[in-house]
Amino acid sequence: MTLVSARELVTDAAARGTGIGAFNVIHLETAEGLVRASEAAHLPVILQISQNCADYHGGLEPIALATLAIARRAQTPVAVHLDHAERPGLVDEAIALGFGSVMFDGGALPYDENVAITAAVAARAHAAGVYIEGELGEVGGKDGAHAPGVRTDPDEARAFVAATGVDALAVAVGSSHAMTDRTASLDLELIGRLRDALDVPLVLHGSSGVADAVIADAVRAGMTKINVSTHLNGFFTRAVRSTLDADQRLVDSRKYLTPAREALAGEAARMLRLFALEGDGVAG
Repeated sequence: MTLVSARELVTDAAARGTGIGAFNVIHLETAEGLVRASEAAHLPVILQISQNCADYHGGLEPIALATLAIARRAQTPVAVHLDHAERPGLVDEAIALGFGSVMFDGGALPYDENVAITAAVAARAHAAGVYIEGELGEVGGKDGAHAPGVRTDPDEARAFVAATGVDALAVAVGSSHAMTDRTASLDLELIGRLRDALDVPLVLHGSSGVADAVIADAVRAGMTKINVSTHLNGFFTRAVRSTLDADQRLVDSRKYLTPAREALAGEAARMLRLFALEGDGVAG
């Protein structure tokens, strides 16, 4: 077991009617913790590197090469995915670096422009054998740029997938990025309609703001790839605070990043089991 494509993981989960966890990498410790979570849960995971993360590190290559190396050493199937790329050039760079899947996010663009750019990016991805995710209907909350009430229309989604050739589609069904409480209400009826309208897997962004039971219901309704970042970042950060509060003399960052990595890994493993409908808060 080692580095695989998200195509394999998402396709398998969709066929099983379960979900696959896609968790965002912030830095090296995140990637390490997420792989440990996958190994502890005995379940695959998708490691996501966003455009924001690449910019934070001064470019995609440093964090990408480190994450790919960690994935190759894993004892479970691990995919590395480019998340929320709004610059087509970043998608091309990810493909060149060896990513098995990418997301081009044109959700904030006018529909026709989103279709044209996504189709062009998808053609280049497919020529390289890379799986591509698109977005239609703005997912709320992201930097305040998207209206949280937006929903993806099933008929428009069907036309979008046909016109662009994307392999998976991120849809707006009530979640919102960067939520720190888990109170988002998902439109399960809409998820079912989208599932019936499309022949590609559905992706839920902004899952940090969705309660466990609601996520499980969303998976049963038709969601496959479940993206989480803020929720796991909270576990990491709270562990850092707790360790530093307990010993004001600590200066070796490894001493407080190790328990933070462990805290993130524990919660990520729990969420992988939740998405796979293996229990941990999943009803019936």
